[in-house]
Amino acid sequence: HVQLVESGGGSVQAGGSLRLSCAASGYTWSDYCMGWFRQAPGLKREGVASIGPGGPGGDGTYYRDSVKGRFTISQDNDKDTVYLEMDSLRYEDTAMYYCAAKARSCSQWNGYNNWGQGTQVTVS
Repeated sequence: HVQLVESGGGSVQAGGSLRLSCAASGYTWSDYCMGWFRQAPGLKREGVASIGPGGPGGDGTYYRDSVKGRFTISQDNDKDTVYLEMDSLRYEDTAMYYCAAKARSCSQWNGYNNWGQGTQVTVS
């Protein structure tokens, strides 16, 4: 049974930084693609960043265009934890952020079937 637990959300002023964490358990870490998604009120959920097998980046990462250069996804294999470092935050980054996992390639935003409970990020 896959479990994902997010932490690290909060309120920050525009231009500030936050680091989200997602602790994972219940599966073989190296076989899964890990992703971060967000959903703002009234909007559809969207993929933010992912890391794992098949990710188009040289390090297996994949980012949506609006966060490239500002957000960094990384993972600590010893701790089974994935991080999302968010710098130069903007008002439009305000959303509930979710960690997700799938036993598939990281090349697309779809196919995630394991989700955390979410952590709120508010930029003012």
